[in-house]
Amino acid sequence: MSEATRATDATDATPTDVVLAGYGPVGQAYAERLARDGAALARRHGVRPRVAAVRASAAQCLPDADGAPPPRSEWGPARPLDETLDRTGAQVFVQAVPSSPELRERAAQEAVTALRRGVHVVTATKSHLLTHWRELDAAARAGGSMIRISGATGAALPAGDLSRTSLRGLDCRTIRACPNGTVTFVLDRLADGDTLSDAIRAARLRGIAEADPSADLSGADAATKVRLLAALAWGWDPAEVRVRAQPVDGSTRGRALDAASRARRLRAVAAASVAEPGVVRVRLEETAPGDPLHALTGPEKAVVFGCPDAGDVTVSGGRSSPVGAALALVRDTVEVTAPRTGFH
Repeated sequence: MSEATRATDATDATPTDVVLAGYGPVGQAYAERLARDGAALARRHGVRPRVAAVRASAAQCLPDADGAPPPRSEWGPARPLDETLDRTGAQVFVQAVPSSPELRERAAQEAVTALRRGVHVVTATKSHLLTHWRELDAAARAGGSMIRISGATGAALPAGDLSRTSLRGLDCRTIRACPNGTVTFVLDRLADGDTLSDAIRAARLRGIAEADPSADLSGADAATKVRLLAALAWGWDPAEVRVRAQPVDGSTRGRALDAASRARRLRAVAAASVAEPGVVRVRLEETAPGDPLHALTGPEKAVVFGCPDAGDVTVSGGRSSPVGAALALVRDTVEVTAPRTGFH
């Protein structure tokens, strides 16, 4: 079918109203993408998502017909999620709230509420996935709804999609990953001779590192992502996974320089294996040419799924940025709502 022919079918696309929780950089980028790319999504995928409500911690708004939220000064008080879902008739609840301990319970409760009502949940928020995985799964089954977490497992990197469906039947036995672009960037700068503080400063200037990069450097963020990938691949409960992490600290510079002198690259590798159930390890490893993790540069990410008979399956790239995370949310929104016929 030609693009011109497909364009004539755009008017038949299924309208999909979305309630968006969180309007920071990721939430804003998500809303902007839907408003900008709605017609293209309709042509290509047969569905046209639109933000029907935006919720922040204490306020919310109902955007206009094209999905553009009004200025914050015009927002009203936040209403219970049940009420907002009833008012909008939304089919999808999107979470772009920070992955903080303070917001974990609210994120979990709202996701459960939506799922039990048959509303699909798409989330980039990690905190409640780590602690309420079983409850979320039970709520989705009870409501006949779906939950998708691509934005929580590597932004634009489609590792979550591979873990969830594409590896079925391939007998994946191991996951080996560099899913945190900040720490890869920092390690490369250390190998070039930077001090740790200079490397962190450079990462912040490029918009790669958060103001507080401790979760990146400690290995906690990489471990979180592999915990979630293992949950998708093998059914592990992330709350029961034990983490053993080796941090990047002031002593790491010497190891990075030594590895570079032998044409190797130091990497913070997060790994899990079916042979060691419920354990994720993050280690500083020297990687050699030919290793997909060695080939990464700057803030790039990669995951290698070890499948003994099918061969290793590797996914790499994917932008680490608010736009990258927003695009993952867009992808998951389309995935849970697009028509499923033919090749689709």
